[in-house]
Amino acid sequence: MHLLQSGVDITTIALWLGHESTATTHMYIEADLQMKQHALEKTSEPSVKSGRFKASDKVLAFLDSL
Repeated sequence: MHLLQSGVDITTIALWLGHESTATTHMYIEADLQMKQHALEKTSEPSVKSGRFKASDKVLAFLDSL
């Protein structure tokens, strides 16, 4: 997938992987895209609010002592 997304032709990828036909390579590409789509469908928005960590004075004092 990374090669294809980088612009490498599917024929070149098939030859490099030793596939007899580009149809074999195409099956793997389709399966990979389907797997990614299914994974994305199972995800949802996180319920955790993002925020910035602020170290306590105790932690800062410890780090200064190192």
